[in-house]
Amino acid sequence: MISVGPFPLQAVIVSGALLLAWLVTRSLARHMAGEPYKLAGALLLDAFFWGLLGARLAWILLWWEEYSAAPVSMIAIGDGGFSWWAGVAVALGYVGWRSRARRVLRISVLTGVLSGVLAWFAAGAVIGLLQAPPMPNLALATLDEQPVTLGDYQGRPVVINLWATWCPPCRREMPVLQQAQAQFPHISIVLVNQGEDAGQIQSFLQQQGLELTDVLLDPFSRTMHEMGARALPTTLFFDAQGRLVDSHMGELTMGSFKSKISRHFPIPSPDTDKE
Repeated sequence: MISVGPFPLQAVIVSGALLLAWLVTRSLARHMAGEPYKLAGALLLDAFFWGLLGARLAWILLWWEEYSAAPVSMIAIGDGGFSWWAGVAVALGYVGWRSRARRVLRISVLTGVLSGVLAWFAAGAVIGLLQAPPMPNLALATLDEQPVTLGDYQGRPVVINLWATWCPPCRREMPVLQQAQAQFPHISIVLVNQGEDAGQIQSFLQQQGLELTDVLLDPFSRTMHEMGARALPTTLFFDAQGRLVDSHMGELTMGSFKSKISRHFPIPSPDTDKE
């Protein structure tokens, strides 16, 4: 499952964990004498905000080379770039500082934070155990209308990007995909256009000065349907056996793309490439 309705699955999990943490915090504070439960709930939400900010800043520092090359991408939080370990540490530190003179308040909020973190990890583990759909072996076509199937790419890691020329975030991430194709030749990065014809696509690529390979036509958007994608752009990461190992709905930055690549696919050394 890539999404829940129009929402990315990861966002739904985080929202559910936050709601649980808030309910646990308010419930505990309500039953502790002298502790206003509304204050406890507000402190938890403040901690979440500062934790989210800390997680984003830590992620940017981790992938500084990529983000410094495109500074605007630092605010593109839709790329999913967050160092959650840093975020949890910042949230806990904030709670400890704000509740330093109120021990009972600290207990209720920290318990809520712990509940949310455990729920988040548990949901992630359950999702990881679910059977992911295999790469669909659909019959598509190249821009010069030569037949090709997605199965032709199996045998090496494959990244499939679902996009359209009318989609603003798709257009913005095209330079990232062009750079990725040049930087990761051991991975097939395939751009499967959804619902448009070759003339529209070629005109767009020429206007934007893009030199992309493996651009395929899917005039009936069958890939979106087969993979359960709800929006464009959606990027799917398959291993060499055609198993889905990751997905991303929305615009990708180079930092986020490189993170997913390094997490799932082995990167050959220069010596290996020479052999």
